Amino acid sequence: MLLPRFVTLFAGLGLCSLVCAAPTEYPLTVENCGATVTFPHAPARTVTIGQAGTEMLFALGLGDKLAGTSLWFNDVLDKYKGQNDKIERLADNEPSFESVIGKRPELVAVELEWMVGPQGAVATREQFHELGIATYLMPSDCESKDNLVGADGTRLAPFRVQSIYKSITELARIFDVQARGQQLNAQLKASLARSVAAVQDKNHTSALVWFSSASLDIDPYVAGHKGIPDFMLKTLGVRNVVQSDEEWPTVGWETIAKANPTFLVIARMDRRRFPADDYQKKLAFLHSDPVTRNMDAVKNNRIIILDAMAMQASLRMFDGLQSLAMAINSYDLPK
Repeated sequence: MLLPRFVTLFAGLGLCSLVCAAPTEYPLTVENCGATVTFPHAPARTVTIGQAGTEMLFALGLGDKLAGTSLWFNDVLDKYKGQNDKIERLADNEPSFESVIGKRPELVAVELEWMVGPQGAVATREQFHELGIATYLMPSDCESKDNLVGADGTRLAPFRVQSIYKSITELARIFDVQARGQQLNAQLKASLARSVAAVQDKNHTSALVWFSSASLDIDPYVAGHKGIPDFMLKTLGVRNVVQSDEEWPTVGWETIAKANPTFLVIARMDRRRFPADDYQKKLAFLHSDPVTRNMDAVKNNRIIILDAMAMQASLRMFDGLQSLAMAINSYDLPK
């Protein structure tokens, strides 16, 4: 009788090592993207500038701590709709500084540094800190990246998926829900492993990732070779044909056609800031433009549609990897 009881105890201890964590001790000080931020207690009211951070907080069970959200590319996932319906959306894109502070937040969680940073479209971090409002920037957009070069910043080193796990871990500490953070990270790591295992051998395949375009008759915004989509492609053994260090550089279609990628990956979004935010307009352009319609990927309909948030440092990136792996596997490519 002792052996089963021992096994049960051992299994329980193993589970605890994954999900048990000591409670946060306040005041908590966090070094975040070049700033030292101190939290006297878990924030009771938070405003998010960026869908990625919003859905992270939902996944951590913190929807009741949100007083406002902003900067959305896609509709909220169905599993978070109940939480999201209770929260005011301050803006579909960048909110005004006044609308954010008007919600009296104790924390502003930010997905992109160009929104809240040295040249913030909303404000600088200092403007919030002067009012006693803490800020948290997602490390994925500030570590090894210069956001003052290029429209969306330039990567100084390739994106690392560990930066997403770090955001979840730190947000969980800030809100004193460490066990939830550990569980969420474990789920994401398992999802990543399944995507890697699922992809079949696709030797010498390449891709271009088209996010949007300010106008369909000018160069498109495409994924640079050190950003999040590039990480996704490399994880699945696919080469990005774009070599720029910028996060989303503009590249001419003639140059892209000469590179002749095996696949085209295009973003689907519910945002309507630019005409090419509508993926149907992207498809119509690709099939009608005299340059793009002759590309192998277009002629053979090797066009993969992913949610825009799957191309960001977000929870959806992991679902996007699975979708991308399934789509790539579905093509019978020439040997």
